Amino acid sequence: MKQLSPSELILNPDGSIYHLAIKPEDLAPVVITVGDPDRVAKVSSYFDTIDIKKSSREFVTHTGSYKGHRITVLSTGIGPDNIDIVFNELDALVNIDFGTRTVKKELTSLKIVRLGTSGSIDASVPLDCFLISELAIGFDQTIPFYLKDQIDVSTDFNAQTGINLTPYLAFADQNLLEWFNNDQFLMGFTATFVGFYGPQGRALRITSNYPNFIDQLAHFEYQQRKVTNLEMETSAIYAFSKLMGHQALSINCILADRHKGLFSERAQERIDEMIQLSLSIIASNL
Repeated sequence: MKQLSPSELILNPDGSIYHLAIKPEDLAPVVITVGDPDRVAKVSSYFDTIDIKKSSREFVTHTGSYKGHRITVLSTGIGPDNIDIVFNELDALVNIDFGTRTVKKELTSLKIVRLGTSGSIDASVPLDCFLISELAIGFDQTIPFYLKDQIDVSTDFNAQTGINLTPYLAFADQNLLEWFNNDQFLMGFTATFVGFYGPQGRALRITSNYPNFIDQLAHFEYQQRKVTNLEMETSAIYAFSKLMGHQALSINCILADRHKGLFSERAQERIDEMIQLSLSIIASNL
């Protein structure tokens, strides 16, 4: 069995994983990921107990108990490049023996739920709603380094939009979808990007090469489904979970309406409601 070298599996002097700076015993079997480090404390404030509080760079981790279930909440920071770090290290924490530096014979599958924010490009997706990504189209170049047989939709995308990009598709875990299958959530088709401004069709002082990108993206269809919202993590989360054998689901609070140019006036209130609702659903299904 291959032994991972110190330059591949990088551990800190205390035995914790390099970027997240947590040890295997710090991680629960259910992980809630959030982009904003400050949102970690908002989630864990509803825990009955908090046993672990650690932070390193943009990665903040709290592990505790909620209604009798051990849960970890972890900030990922923004973008697919951060998801590459977080998911490789989460997987290493449960599936690599740090003592022998070898992959364990019996692998562990984590349940991972992302609680994020997003902007809508679909008139049927209202401001302040909660949207679950049934599938995601990814425009990053992270996943092609790993997944050679991803569902490539570049031919259809280029033909429909006239934009020469190479997106891929990734899907939510079906079991976790069933947990959240109720009228408090909309189901959507999410687009994931590597940036917040130009890649999502925003222009402040410098212009994008694709000034009509949002309109073009809104008309793209895959199996009679149109893109509903934009954000920066979901497709990478889904693709890494498929590769590693974990279960993942991404939930977004819709804070921006890109067509109308509006931003939520109740953002923090609605994010908090999403957190409480999601925690309750997770606990009731464990």
